[in-house]
Amino acid sequence: MKNPLRKRILREFKQEWTKYLILFVFMSAIISFISGFFVASGSIRVLYDNGFERYNIENGNFEYYAEASEETLCTLEEEGISIYENFYVERETDQIESSLRVYNERSEINGVCLMEGEFPKEADEIIIDRMYADNNEIEVGDTLVFDGEDLIVCGLAAFSDYSSLFSGTSDMMFDAMKFGVGMMTEEGFEQLGEVGLHYNYSWIYAEEPADKIEEKEMAEDILTALNEHGMVTNFIPRYLNQAIVFTDEDMGNDRIMFSAFLYIVIAIIAFIFAVTTSNTIAKEATVIGTLRASGYTRGEILRHYIALPVLVTLLSALVGNVLGYTFFLEVAKGIYYASYSLPTFELTLSGDAFVKTTVVPVILMMVINSVIIAGKLKLSPMKFLRRDLSARQKKKAFRLNSDIPIMSRFRMRIIFQNIPNYLTLAVGIFFANAIMILGLAFPALLKNHQEMISQSIVCENQYILKVPANTETEGAEKYCAYTLVTTEEKIKSESVSVYGLVENSKYIDIDGDVLGDLAEGEVIISSAYADKYDIAEGDEIVLREEYGEEEYTFRVSGIYEYIAGLAIYMSMDSFWECFDCEEDYFNGYFSEEKIEDIDEMLIATVITEDDMNKMSRQLTVSLGGVFDIFYYFGLVMFAMIIYLLSKLVIEKNAQSISMTKVLGYTNNEIGGLYIFSTSIVAIASFLLTMPLINKVMEVVVRIMLSSYPGWIPYYIPSASFVRIALAGIATYGVIAFLQFGKVKKVPLNMALKNVE
Repeated sequence: MKNPLRKRILREFKQEWTKYLILFVFMSAIISFISGFFVASGSIRVLYDNGFERYNIENGNFEYYAEASEETLCTLEEEGISIYENFYVERETDQIESSLRVYNERSEINGVCLMEGEFPKEADEIIIDRMYADNNEIEVGDTLVFDGEDLIVCGLAAFSDYSSLFSGTSDMMFDAMKFGVGMMTEEGFEQLGEVGLHYNYSWIYAEEPADKIEEKEMAEDILTALNEHGMVTNFIPRYLNQAIVFTDEDMGNDRIMFSAFLYIVIAIIAFIFAVTTSNTIAKEATVIGTLRASGYTRGEILRHYIALPVLVTLLSALVGNVLGYTFFLEVAKGIYYASYSLPTFELTLSGDAFVKTTVVPVILMMVINSVIIAGKLKLSPMKFLRRDLSARQKKKAFRLNSDIPIMSRFRMRIIFQNIPNYLTLAVGIFFANAIMILGLAFPALLKNHQEMISQSIVCENQYILKVPANTETEGAEKYCAYTLVTTEEKIKSESVSVYGLVENSKYIDIDGDVLGDLAEGEVIISSAYADKYDIAEGDEIVLREEYGEEEYTFRVSGIYEYIAGLAIYMSMDSFWECFDCEEDYFNGYFSEEKIEDIDEMLIATVITEDDMNKMSRQLTVSLGGVFDIFYYFGLVMFAMIIYLLSKLVIEKNAQSISMTKVLGYTNNEIGGLYIFSTSIVAIASFLLTMPLINKVMEVVVRIMLSSYPGWIPYYIPSASFVRIALAGIATYGVIAFLQFGKVKKVPLNMALKNVE
């Protein structure tokens, strides 16, 4: 015989179809969005992993100051590697403010995926990175002026060794607007000349290292051999090459973040289902008591009440996955291809995505509802028949001060009677506000970082030289610079700039006496370094050589307000002694004016304000649209939670509302009791959770940004909180109006039902 309880499922759905429809649409939307990202990132991960073999991506690259001889290269290959020439010329482009790194034609290593147009055939043709072209609105057939040379863009491509467009390992962030890569024919490359020419070589291991530890050891052996045969000016093993590995690491973080986001939202919805089902159980107490007395087990009744939440979740997951594999796949793909320079997309079906967006949400919904509803069903059949649903002996309601006005006491009673509903409401508002804050605050944080850099920039042009060279440029100030890397285990190693300054520097506002009085091993560090690694005055820091094993221990004597990078400051004398340099050695200039009397061949790098703003600029381009989605999603989540739970409060108290109507209260007065009570809780939750959200977001943002080189300090403007408050109040006003309509519809005869 069929279970008669099944017939009630459709009837229950019809009675509360608005609730189930709202939750179905909301869950379908969030699951489709997350599913689209999982499928896109999974497919891209397969492309990325297969690319190492398909495009023969290098295990590392190094650069000599001068071209290496064939004899030197043959000797180096005895280390168990194959070496390939990978020379490039890097210069400024004329019609757009950017630099372009142009490689000679490749055939054996670091393959190129053609995405539009064709490979260069003539000496004046160039193929450039697709993302760089998109960001600068360059199309196939356009003319690109490269340091005075007119080049025809014949194609757009993805360069396998530049999935993220980092120009160097010390970059805080890649910058696909101001930096790009390209490739020319051998004839065309030779015509570029030697200005900006880098003698770069790539290597491939004869046998791949077993793990990262062995890879590091093998790279150190290669570096030792390289130093024996020439002056190494750059050395980047694959595991340190941000242009190659950043994409993999960043996508891994994305999947963790989206998984956590999905499960938190599903858990909140599960609690909403559980709370509303508990209200249904209270309304149907006598029916449940009759069924239990008739022989139905708690398990059968439990399965009945969790059936609709689980079915709605399952249906939402299936619809969400269909949308995720179609519409939202294109959305996610567009976001990833706006962030990374990737080869042509190939869809890979992902069982992992299905499990995370279908199986896990359904199980989560089932477990949370089962635990909460099972607790409600532990009562005896007699208690259900008597509508006595308290698990413990009823206590008398505590007395409220009679000096409190009657209407205020009434509202307080309503709040106390609906504490579980209002607690769920408060938690939901907390998460909805956190999501909205993330959507609003991150763009503001990036904008604030750009403004702070503009205010704290050392000079208009900061030059780093390959070898010391003098200049007559007015105002130019010498300095020493060296790069060390952190040894902090919690955060991956990153570069720290060490500066040796002249006494009373015009550019770094540190008193010369302070620098001169520093004891051996004492330094001053930038505020960005102190903030990111939680370093205070008196602490010791340990750094090591970027391309070596020697470690340096420094004691922090002071903190200099500078947020544009991680830096250490000492006097020139201390620098010479620390790094065993000759007196009068220097390798850089601070200057407000461009230095034009030093040969470009002697200049390693020029750092400007644009370079400092790479990180915030690229994050804005890549993620701006994503954070807009977060804001509106949070607002919709807020509206949904308020609507469903305020609706529940009115339905739960329908008999009391009917009774107050019988006693002569008007609809406006009743609305002032029940809707105003919910308003108090909603507004209080809104205001009280904001300081907590601010603290939580500070932790979340620090974790998110700690994996990036450099530092962006946490900042949320007051305007963001005001905007969220106004949006929340406006949204709640609409919902309160809808709920007032429900109050008016409560019939007078309901007061006569279930009278005990």
